[in-house]
Formats: sequence, structure tokens, C-alpha cells
Amino acid sequence: MKRSIIDTGDGRKVPLEEVADIVSTTGPGAITRENVQRKLVISANVSGRDLKSVVEDVQQTIGSKVVLPEGYRVEYGGQFESAQNASRTLFITTVIALLVIFLLLMGEFRRASLSAIVMVSLPLALIGCVLAVAATSGVVSIPSIIGFITLFGVATRNGILLVSRYEHLKAEGKSIHDAVFSGSIDRLNPILMTALTSALALIPLVLNGDKPGNEIQSPMGVVVLGGLLTSTLLNVYVMPIIYMWYTNKKNKYEK
Repeated sequence: MKRSIIDTGDGRKVPLEEVADIVSTTGPGAITRENVQRKLVISANVSGRDLKSVVEDVQQTIGSKVVLPEGYRVEYGGQFESAQNASRTLFITTVIALLVIFLLLMGEFRRASLSAIVMVSLPLALIGCVLAVAATSGVVSIPSIIGFITLFGVATRNGILLVSRYEHLKAEGKSIHDAVFSGSIDRLNPILMTALTSALALIPLVLNGDKPGNEIQSPMGVVVLGGLLTSTLLNVYVMPIIYMWYTNKKNKYEK
């Protein structure tokens, strides 16, 4: 290699060792690039912790202890990048779902106030979701967020059952107290049956969360089950109180 003959600019031929220092060293077997820039991939597996908290610790350590040369930067990809993209997509989906639910309620009741009363059932369901997550893994994962969105439909249905029955009885001439009391009794069985059948179907997923293949179904089942419990119990008690308070306040204002 050192004695290889090369051509110079003036036409002469000289050995390579006269114009270059040739040494033996090690280097990467292949140079990878992304967006016309060199890239070095450092990968690791996470065990015993969630991916997000591990990446946050890595970012904090690198930010405080590592000084990168000019032109160098660190990007976090792989499953973490995919999870971030999925989280953004689910956030947008959640906002759209809430908007669609409100529009459907407006089409049902023709009044923004009644639609808002039914929407109160969503925070009541989220209470159970948060408690269920805190009591199990403590991590709000992508399957958990999907469970939140799934629960919105069940919680909204229960609210529609109650408020629509109250309005129907009030239109028949019953007082507010009688309409709320009778309507709650009439809708108690359908609400409890819906919650019970859904809960029974989710219990196997929750109990078998450590089994292979249940990594996605189990967190979603935990969220939906916890939300069903609080949504059902609080809807039966809180929704009538809110409706009576709103109706009494409206009647006083009209007088």
C-alpha cells in the first residue's frame, strides 16, 4: 500500500508514502447517514421502568454532564419517538371526540346548557380512570389513553339516559323533584346493567395483565373498568343534583 504509485499534478509518478502518512487503525464497518448527515445509533432496552421516565433521566443527565462538540446533537428515536407521535395523535383525536360528542348532544337536546350537563359525566368517569392507573402501574400509556377515549362514549350514554328522561317527565307536567326522582329510578336498571356487563367482560383482561399478549388490553381494561365504577356511581347521585340546580336557577331567572 505504501509503495503504490500515484500520479502528481505535474505528471510525475511517486509512491503514496511520500505524500501521505499511512497508519493502521480501527473504524466503523459502515457509516450510516440520515438527511445527508452522519448518524451514530446507540440503543438500549428498558426493564422494570416505563420508557418515558428512563428517557427523561437520560436527557437530564446528558444535558447536565455532557458537552457536545460543535455540529453534534442528540436525538431520541425508536419506540420513544413513536410513542410521542402516537401521543400527539391521540391528543388531537381526544379533542375531536369531545367536539363530536358535544355536537351530537346539541343535536339531541337543542340546548347548550343540557349538553354541558351531560358532558359533566366525563370528568366523573376520569376520576376512576386516574385512580385505577395510580393503583396499578402508575403509568399513563398509549393503551390507557385509548381507554379514556373509549369510556367517553359509555359515560355520555348514561348522561343522555338520565337527562332525556328528566326532560320527558317534566314535559308531562311533573314537578322538578318528581321528574328527577322518577327519572333516576326508571334509568337506574339500564345504567347498572350496562356497567355490569361491561365490567364483567373487562375483569379477565385486568386479572391477566401479566400474561403474554395482554400488554395492550390490560392497561386499557384497567382504565375502562375504573372509569365505569366512578361514572356509574357518581352519575346516579351527581347528575340529578346538577340538573335540579340548573333547572331551579333557570326558573328563578325566568321569573
